[in-house]
Amino acid sequence: MKKKKVPLRMCLGCQEMKAKKELIRVVKNQEGEISIDFKGKKPGRGAYICNNIECFQKARKNKRFEKTFSQAIPDEIYQQISEELEGQNEL
Repeated sequence: MKKKKVPLRMCLGCQEMKAKKELIRVVKNQEGEISIDFKGKKPGRGAYICNNIECFQKARKNKRFEKTFSQAIPDEIYQQISEELEGQNEL
């Protein structure tokens, strides 16, 4: 039986390749709106971060989201992602 290949993505924070299912997807749609995609199904350009606040803060500090999406990211988007991550880690 053939073993199924696990899709890997790079975390914008720690720059490590990890299984796609372990990461949180941040997506930019065609209108240029940026949101969190927990299911990984939203259409658009995706960027991935580990499910921890340190990786998110490192990616933000180094402007990796801006580079990936080729646009400025509003502070409220960062705030929303930060709150979502903190909420996830409390479970």
